[in-house]
Amino acid sequence: MSKLIDTIAEAIQDKKGKNIISLDLSGFDGAVCPAFVICNADSTTQVEAIARGIEEKTLADLGEKVWRIEGITNSVWVVMDYGDVLVHIFQTELRDFYKLEQLWADAPATRYESEA
Repeated sequence: MSKLIDTIAEAIQDKKGKNIISLDLSGFDGAVCPAFVICNADSTTQVEAIARGIEEKTLADLGEKVWRIEGITNSVWVVMDYGDVLVHIFQTELRDFYKLEQLWADAPATRYESEA
């Protein structure tokens, strides 16, 4: 799972995603999956590009196919389901509004480098 998370983070970095963080939810009973990866982008075009980039890189590097993608039509909040990992790609304003990572503030977090 860590290889998948790292590959997803690299794909986000490749498309200039911002504020990349992974949350380890494995210690929480009510968690929908063991890990989240969250990032944001400034436009719907970039949100979609990040999602497509993740899909391509995980398939090419790991042979991992995304199980399901939701939100790609409007690309303001895209969720990608990789089974053990859910990827959330927000348009910046929506991430600021929903504050998803604050809901899991007790979860161990890993931050990844991204352009400011």
